[in-house]
Amino acid sequence: MRRHRAVLGLLIAVLAAVGCVVSWLAAGREVVVAPVLDGEPSTMSTVYYAPLLTLSMLLAAAAGVLAVVSVAALRRR
Repeated sequence: MRRHRAVLGLLIAVLAAVGCVVSWLAAGREVVVAPVLDGEPSTMSTVYYAPLLTLSMLLAAAAGVLAVVSVAALRRR
């Protein structure tokens, strides 16, 4: 029973890591920045959405904790 629980914890850790990557990739978008001086070209800049970055960091932390606890439970048996 403990082995199943540890494997389930590892599966959830992998899902949280995937969610972290998806959230991180969805957080940024490119925008056109106006030139500072007349005659200069416009430039591209990346704007990040803070709530998705926060979600990404929380999912990364949860994935790390779950992975460590699950591996420790598997090694303990």
